[in-house]
Amino acid sequence: MTGPRDQYSDIRESVRALCARFPGEYWRELDRERAYPTAFVDALTEAGYLAALIPEEYGGSGLPVSAAAAVMEEVHAAGCNGAACHAQMYTMGTILRHGSPAQKQAYLPGIASGDLRLQAFGVTEPTSGTDTLSLRTTARREGDHYVINGQKIWTSRAEHSDLMLLLARTTPKEEVKKRTDGLSVFLVDMKLARGASITIKPIRTMMNHATTEVFFDDLRVPAENLIGEEGKGFRYILSGMNTERILIASECIGDAKWFIDKASAYAKERVLFGRPIGQNQGVQFPIARAYAQMRAAELMVHEACRKYEAGEDLGAEANMAKLLAADASWAAADMCVQTHGGFGFAEEYDVERKFRETRLYQVAPISTNLILSYLAEHVLGLPRSY
Repeated sequence: MTGPRDQYSDIRESVRALCARFPGEYWRELDRERAYPTAFVDALTEAGYLAALIPEEYGGSGLPVSAAAAVMEEVHAAGCNGAACHAQMYTMGTILRHGSPAQKQAYLPGIASGDLRLQAFGVTEPTSGTDTLSLRTTARREGDHYVINGQKIWTSRAEHSDLMLLLARTTPKEEVKKRTDGLSVFLVDMKLARGASITIKPIRTMMNHATTEVFFDDLRVPAENLIGEEGKGFRYILSGMNTERILIASECIGDAKWFIDKASAYAKERVLFGRPIGQNQGVQFPIARAYAQMRAAELMVHEACRKYEAGEDLGAEANMAKLLAADASWAAADMCVQTHGGFGFAEEYDVERKFRETRLYQVAPISTNLILSYLAEHVLGLPRSY
């Protein structure tokens, strides 16, 4: 196959070799205990993969987004789960694009080396969900600090992060001229405030995802930790979402490949009525359809990477890549369970674990329905639906 796959064959082989050290048994044990994959994250960090997008001048690899996408795809194609640490790759983009020179120098080298973990992204709230402009967490300026009060939910990896990128309202909604104004981005030092002004409550979910609810009670953040200009934070957050969409779409492609390979191997080996079940078209066709669906989504991911690296507008492509890849991985997951029959529900096969993990991407980090709304309005010119 031509394109990014051949271009990054060395990276892909290295990632596969690393992932081979963390087989299904490793992930099954973590899943039972709802434990964080510290050893896996440390291995990715030491190998430099989580610093792929950080420029070399700050200690990163300075690779293009297509290389980072190749890393995350291979992680998932190997049966591992990059959701434990993928934010370390792209959340720093807000600092890189909008931070001051002093902020970049102070934080990016530590993030690149892994000495600082920036894996928590505080945006979503219980009352507003994906209606980000209606968030209620406030940041009030008092001298050389901002005082922050509020609550975030679905803040993944908060317990395993040194820093949090936090979106809060600095100007009341009723006082802004544009509905997108009045929100600001802060870099929060979790180590200094945890247990005092920050309370973290884990949320147990259907998959092992280390997500939490976070409460802020008069949290004092130095004014120097404001990223960019006060009141312009919503734009800063949006500018990083294309990278997030691409990388998570790549994870979905990896998941789909894992399911397809798993189903194909099982269909060849499983013999019923004197013949392998893969000889039956009723088994063959769903696997073949899942493969075609995955390949189509993969091409959209490649197109989104191309436009990103060419500096072109890629909002539509990044969103479609995430939508199509999430659909492809979920279709492949359902097919894989069906191919395995009862064994698809057995823990030892890893299918049910990966089935639960890939279901998340129909909802997060953005619902597929919101992507459809975006395409309807911004690509097709239909009236705004919300």
